[in-house]
Amino acid sequence: MHSLYIIHSATLDSYYVGESPDVQRRLKQHNEYYFKSNFTKGATDWQISMKYDCANRAEALFLEKFIKKMKSRVFIEKVLDNPKILSDILKRK
Repeated sequence: MHSLYIIHSATLDSYYVGESPDVQRRLKQHNEYYFKSNFTKGATDWQISMKYDCANRAEALFLEKFIKKMKSRVFIEKVLDNPKILSDILKRK
């Protein structure tokens, strides 16, 4: 099983969207600068704001790309307030 996740850094006041089969391990990697050239290297206080379980990696990747294409903090915050949006997006896929 794969999950879409949204993490937030209070230091950067920013969100990051990703997908992983193990969100806790991935969060640890983000906070320990495992990804040297990644956006998340700018902070060590990332916290999970949302985890959305998907049926497979393809669904998680689809949602990740969809959200990133929106390039909208407002959209991310709408998803956080109402995760049902994600299932609606998958239905329209």
